[in-house]
Amino acid sequence: MAFSISALALFGVLLALLMRYRAVGAGAAVVALLFGFYLARSNAAPSIDQFMSALRDAIPNSGK
Repeated sequence: MAFSISALALFGVLLALLMRYRAVGAGAAVVALLFGFYLARSNAAPSIDQFMSALRDAIPNSGK
């Protein structure tokens, strides 16, 4: 659960930075948000969650 909140915050900050530096316009940001919302409700959501968990587990934790 902590990873989901961290990923949400990370992607939110990245989207905000892209909008700030005008790499993405407001319209594209709304499309990205809506795409993420509908993707989370689709049948692909569990597969994406498993993939992101595998990526998280593959990254070595330097704090241990």
